[in-house]
Amino acid sequence: MTRVTSPVDRFVAAARSAGATADRSDLAAAGEYLLSRWSEPQRHYHTVAHLTAVLDVVDRFAGLAPHPDRVRLAAWMHDAVYDPRALGDANERDSAEFAAGLLATLGVPDEAITEVARLVNLTAGHATDDKDPDGELLCDADLAILASDDEAYQAYVTAIRREYAHVPDEDFQAGRARVLTALLELPSIYRLPPLREAWEAKARANLERELKS
Repeated sequence: MTRVTSPVDRFVAAARSAGATADRSDLAAAGEYLLSRWSEPQRHYHTVAHLTAVLDVVDRFAGLAPHPDRVRLAAWMHDAVYDPRALGDANERDSAEFAAGLLATLGVPDEAITEVARLVNLTAGHATDDKDPDGELLCDADLAILASDDEAYQAYVTAIRREYAHVPDEDFQAGRARVLTALLELPSIYRLPPLREAWEAKARANLERELKS
């Protein structure tokens, strides 16, 4: 993929590579609209910074996925709808529905739309199979923060707590413990071999330390 600089340029390039037929101005407007969603005031971790980090991982390991531009579009869409008060996987389901609607208006082919929506839904539980490298790349990129250094990981934990400031401490700690335990019980947090080799041990150490705290 040609190197681009601005977030909007990255969206336009991904959409065009995925088959979008809309004018560039319409693609750019969609990118700007998505950035506005990622900048909503209730977000402290699920922000443009997180989106950028996910896209950077996808770009770095794009050669491991057969359809990297669909993965890039799914990255843009995976938290496009984000309400910390939503229950279960409502945010992911709503984001997938939102993605399908927006991409249709941009002339993205139906097959690609269906696949992007499927990828978005995967981020609810980060469960993929071995024959889904596109899904593996998206999920691995979404969870890359778990393998960050101690300072970045603590900043992530603090930002998540701010997003759930409406939840009492005891309830938050119980819910967060369930999330951490579910991640640690996965056969592997990261699916793609290069990412697993580089990140798995650090991610598990971070999760275990937070769980103990």
